Amino acid sequence: MFTAIAAFVVLTVGGASAVAQDKSIVVASTTSTQDSGLFGHILPIFTEKTGIKVKVVAQGTGQALDTGRRGDADVVFVHARPQEEKFVEEGFGVKRFDVMYNDFVLIGPKSDPAGIKGSSDIAAALTAIQSREAPFVSRGDKSGTHSAELRLWKAAGVDIAAMEGPWYKEIGQGMGAALNTASAMDAYVLSDRATWLSFKNRGELEIAVEGDKRLFNQYGVMLVNPERHPSVKAEFGQSFIDWLISPEGQQAIAEYNIDGQQLFFPNAERERS
Repeated sequence: MFTAIAAFVVLTVGGASAVAQDKSIVVASTTSTQDSGLFGHILPIFTEKTGIKVKVVAQGTGQALDTGRRGDADVVFVHARPQEEKFVEEGFGVKRFDVMYNDFVLIGPKSDPAGIKGSSDIAAALTAIQSREAPFVSRGDKSGTHSAELRLWKAAGVDIAAMEGPWYKEIGQGMGAALNTASAMDAYVLSDRATWLSFKNRGELEIAVEGDKRLFNQYGVMLVNPERHPSVKAEFGQSFIDWLISPEGQQAIAEYNIDGQQLFFPNAERERS
C-alpha cells in the first residue's frame, strides 16, 4: 500500500515538474538576430512576463525554414519574405506577421579598391566590384542575407554564377563569420546593419554603400503548423508571436541599441490594422 502511494506521489510530482519544464519553445531564427544581441535583450523580458523559455536555433534563413518544415521548431523568425510566404502557402506555417526591419549595408576596406565609397547605388557598386574583381565575401549559405545578395547581383546585371573567380569567396557560414573573413581579407561583404553595428573585429572595414531602397531588410515571424507537426507547442509559440507584435514587444525591439544606435525598427502595426 505504501509503495503504491509513494509511486503515485513520485509520478504526480514528476509529472508536474515535467509540465513546468515543458513551458518552453524552440525558435528557428537567423544569425543576424542572434549575433546582433537582439535576443539577449528581448527574451528575458518575454520570459519574465509569460514564464515561457525560448531556445533559439540560429541559422541562415533557408536552414531555419527547413528546421520548421521538419517540425524541429515551434516558431520561425527570419528575413526573406518570398521564402516565408512560400513556407505558409505550402502549409508549413500558419500565418506570417511583419515584426521589424532594418537595412543591409555594403561593407568594404578603407582602401576601397572598387572606388565605391560613399555611393548610395548598390547596383553600380556591385558592378564596379565585379569589373575590377575586388575581393568579395559571400555567405553562400542560403540565408536571407545571401538571398538578398544574389538578388542585388541580378539587379546589377551581373550573372554571379558565371562571373565567379578567385575574387569571389563563398564561405557557407553566418554573418559574423563572413565579416571576420572579410576583415582578414580586406574584402567587400553585404551585411545587415545590426550585425555590423555589434561586430567588434572590424580591422580596416567600414561602410562603403548605404541608403539604397533596395537594401531594405524586413523580418517576419510564423508559427509552425501544428496540423502538420502535432509536436509543435502552438499555444506557447503563438504567445511569443503575439508578444513580438504587441506594443510591449515592439517597444522592447525599438529600445535595443548599441552605443545609442537603434538596430531594429518595429513595424508590426500595419500587419494588425
